Amino acid sequence: MREIKVAVIGTKFMGRAHANAYRQARAFFSPPALPVLSLACGTNEHETQKFAEKFGFFRYTTNWEEAAQDPEIDVVDICTPNDLHAPITFAAARKGKAVFCEKPLARDLEEAKGMLRAVEEAGVPHMICFNYRFFPAIQLAKKLISDGALGEIRQFHALYLQDWGLTPGLPLTWRFQRERAGSGALGDTAVHIVDLARFLVGEIAEVTGLLATFIPERPLPSDGMGKVTVDDAAAFLARFQSGATGIFETSRVSLGRKNFMHLEVNGSRGSLFWNAEDPNWLWFYSIDDPPHLRGFRRILVTEEVHPYTKNWWPTGHILGYEHSFTHAVVELCGALREGRNPQPNFLDGVEAQAVLEAVLLSEGSKRWEKVPR
Repeated sequence: MREIKVAVIGTKFMGRAHANAYRQARAFFSPPALPVLSLACGTNEHETQKFAEKFGFFRYTTNWEEAAQDPEIDVVDICTPNDLHAPITFAAARKGKAVFCEKPLARDLEEAKGMLRAVEEAGVPHMICFNYRFFPAIQLAKKLISDGALGEIRQFHALYLQDWGLTPGLPLTWRFQRERAGSGALGDTAVHIVDLARFLVGEIAEVTGLLATFIPERPLPSDGMGKVTVDDAAAFLARFQSGATGIFETSRVSLGRKNFMHLEVNGSRGSLFWNAEDPNWLWFYSIDDPPHLRGFRRILVTEEVHPYTKNWWPTGHILGYEHSFTHAVVELCGALREGRNPQPNFLDGVEAQAVLEAVLLSEGSKRWEKVPR
């Protein structure tokens, strides 16, 4: 059985999520190409060593160029701040490495397009980590929509709200700096619901939106205060190419909301909704039910017939956030073994970035803006 040697660049929240996913993919799915945690890369040597030991990496380094170009590595997994996504991708692609990148793909559309060109010209596989696609309930929602159970899709509603931006004394990290992050809540959280909208309903044609920064200054890591140059919250209306309408809202300062992602899709014959804080349940309404039985049914998506679930626990033993990353890694490994490009990939990252770009343009123009194709 072929082994895939992986370098994970970034050892914080996302680095831990990805490293755990490779371990669980081996243990529970036995993919046709087995991932091997070969090289960990971080900025602090002591912390990187501890990370490598904890997750079972064979080696570690503090030099991302070394990690991206290491001759033994097959997959470069990018879990860094957004401003490093492009240079690491370029370095890895030049050396013929497959690239797995956290979202958003880049800081802006041009940078994202450049990354897509780089992997395509190098002929290397590429994947973006839109992990919410890989919840079994979202996969079931996709099947219901594709099978026509909802009829003609007319409306899509999405909220993604968090409150960590209200933490007292939260310093001016890279997430609050446009030159490093590209945008705030828009690129950090809205990009997920944009991808799910595309995955479930289709391409977005035009948008009109607004952005807001409620906390204009934050403490500098050393001393004093620094200016926040990204948004704390964003909201926009959308029109899909199909004619369906969309309403999107995201925030990092919605007090009381921790990881509240709520999706609802309304069609001519049915509706469904899902929330990421209760991810094992999909709610479905069908006009085909007898009138006296109509109402939203609550489907526990843990049966063996549901995507990915048979590899985990018996029916009713629920899954969580970390499992979505494992399922993404299973897709990556399967695609590499089969010689195809994984889904979603950098093209999906570019298409999502194009929607964000149009929202940013709309904030300035105060009018509807077409999403560049």
